[in-house]
Amino acid sequence: MSTHASPYAHIVGWGRYAPAGVLTNADLEKMVDTSDEWIRTRTGIRERRVAAAHETTASMAAVAARRAIAVAGLQPNDIDVILLATLSPDYWMPSTAALVKEAIGNTKAFAMDVAAACSGFVYAYSVGQAYITSGMARNVLVIGAELLTRFLDYTDRSTCILFGDGAGAIVLSAADTPGGGLGFELTTEPSGAYMIWLPAGGAKSPPSQATVERGEHYIRMDGTQTYRFATRTLASTALAAVAKAGLEPADIDLFIPHQANIRIIQSVADGLGLSMDKMFVNLDRYGNTSAASIPIALAEAVDSGRVKIGDKLVIVAFGAGYTSGAAAISWTADPARGALAESIRPEEITVRPPLDWEPVDPIPAALVEILARPGSPEPGAKAAEVHA
Repeated sequence: MSTHASPYAHIVGWGRYAPAGVLTNADLEKMVDTSDEWIRTRTGIRERRVAAAHETTASMAAVAARRAIAVAGLQPNDIDVILLATLSPDYWMPSTAALVKEAIGNTKAFAMDVAAACSGFVYAYSVGQAYITSGMARNVLVIGAELLTRFLDYTDRSTCILFGDGAGAIVLSAADTPGGGLGFELTTEPSGAYMIWLPAGGAKSPPSQATVERGEHYIRMDGTQTYRFATRTLASTALAAVAKAGLEPADIDLFIPHQANIRIIQSVADGLGLSMDKMFVNLDRYGNTSAASIPIALAEAVDSGRVKIGDKLVIVAFGAGYTSGAAAISWTADPARGALAESIRPEEITVRPPLDWEPVDPIPAALVEILARPGSPEPGAKAAEVHA
């Protein structure tokens, strides 16, 4: 591992993965008391992706990671550190990052998970930045990956309409020329700890028949309080990161906010005094993918031509905890390199399963019919990704 300090950590690679399965608002109309119009007007979401039975947080993360490495022009063993932000790990132990390390063919990096819910990717990015600028690493892989559709109560319309699955990743590399992360702001507000939470499964309330019967392994959320926190905090966190970078909001070419709710994003734009043209939005097609939200959006923004060399970007997120995080970034990579991600096929990457153990069918009963319809991946099949 490098011990030569570098003043800059550039983003040199990016990649994303979205499962082929799609859960539309029309599908949800058949499950809960809701409608396409109700969901669209209150959230902006039209559909979200759903992982197939053979897919896990680790497998999706590994595909996004290999794509980011390919775009960076590196080999898996060039990576010194692997940081994986997730609130939906494959197992409580080992870390999902450890599984991803093996799956991508890396033999030298150390790997760890980062738990900060929807802000996790920004937190992990700041850690990667610190490793590089301190001289402890030269190339850092930062991933956000979530498989949330298996932790939802499909009778609760306040949560099941919001979340989707997916993964995104970036590669940070040391450089002596200016660029990369310019300013970071991270916050934690524990007063909101139980506004978004998953009650059972931890040391306080271990899994039991009682916790299952009480539905305590599903995500719970106070939507009203969370909305208030998000609208208040996203703008202030973004402004703090911009100020730490020595910039003004008008200097920013594109804001990439956490893709949770279109009304929250509109509120952030108003709070920053900016038009929605400066906000990248793709939540209509993915829903809220938590820690995967920003890296998926960042990769899509670059690949769709919204980012060019020299642009100033801001990524900003909020999540359970409550947490928030923002980074102001100077973009230095050639967006055309994103095409190199297409060389990485999902079916080429596998996560080694444990010996002498088989999981139960992971697909929620409410989604069995959705994933069985024509065009959806067959159970156990290695389905190719559909790029939205």
